Amino acid sequence: MIKIKKNDTVKVLAGKDKGKTGKVLKVFPVNSRAIVQGINFAIKHQRRTKQDDQGGIIHKESPINISNLAVVCKGCNRHTRVGMDILNDGSKVRFCRKCKEVL
Repeated sequence: MIKIKKNDTVKVLAGKDKGKTGKVLKVFPVNSRAIVQGINFAIKHQRRTKQDDQGGIIHKESPINISNLAVVCKGCNRHTRVGMDILNDGSKVRFCRKCKEVL
C-alpha cells in the first residue's frame, strides 16, 4: 500500500539527491514512483517545435521510486514512517509513528 500522497513533503533517503526535501507533484501507484519538486532532475534535449517555442537543453524532474522517500511530519519536523488508523466516525487517517500526530 502506498502511503505517500500528492502535496506531501518528503525527504529522499537514497540516490543522488539523498537528504533533500521536496513536495510531491504526482504519484504513479502502479509503478511505485513519484515526481518530487526539485528532485531527480534529468537533462532533456528538446527541438523547437513552433516558430515561437524555445528549444535546447531542458532540466526536468523524473520519477523516483517511492521506497527511496519518507514523509516529513509537520509536528516533529523530521522524516517518519506513516501509520494508518480508523477513527470512530469510520474515516481512515494517516499518522506519524514518532509523535502520533495526524498527517
